[in-house]
Amino acid sequence: MDKRSGAVEDLPVTDDDLVLAVRAQVADRELPEPASADHVGAVEQIVGHPMPQLLRRLYCEVANGGFGAWDVVSLTDTGDWFSDCADITEAFSNFADPENPLPSGIVPLMDRGCAMWALIDFRTADGQMWDWDPNLCCRAHALAPLSQSLAEWLTDWLNGAMPDGPYPNRVQVAQDCPAR
Repeated sequence: MDKRSGAVEDLPVTDDDLVLAVRAQVADRELPEPASADHVGAVEQIVGHPMPQLLRRLYCEVANGGFGAWDVVSLTDTGDWFSDCADITEAFSNFADPENPLPSGIVPLMDRGCAMWALIDFRTADGQMWDWDPNLCCRAHALAPLSQSLAEWLTDWLNGAMPDGPYPNRVQVAQDCPAR
């Protein structure tokens, strides 16, 4: 890692590389201890889908929350809140809106501030990433897929390419939206 810029010099190419790179990137943060397999299992039971393997490894080998560009939500209440929610199950239940439910298996992962969230798809082995940004148009079009897996998304963060505002690879809102 280039200590001056914070960017990873060599792109991680395997899950092992990514776990090591994330661990190195957050080494100076005071993060919770890693989660247990039981914590992962409890979240999977609530979500109804298995957690993508890379995310499981990050929680179990790096920390139970707090890693990432804006700090991923913990699997359990660790006392360190990385959003307005104590843990990922609370964030998941907060998104359970009967009028505009998230698709099954889409889980809020990281609070980006200003009502924006990064979400992950537990239905996909590579953890396809999604964006929640009601500020772009309206609540009905707040959710949109990103054309990135968790590994690609983490690599952007590790290389200093994570955007502060809207994601450049977000699927755009329909032109016919009345709120647009």
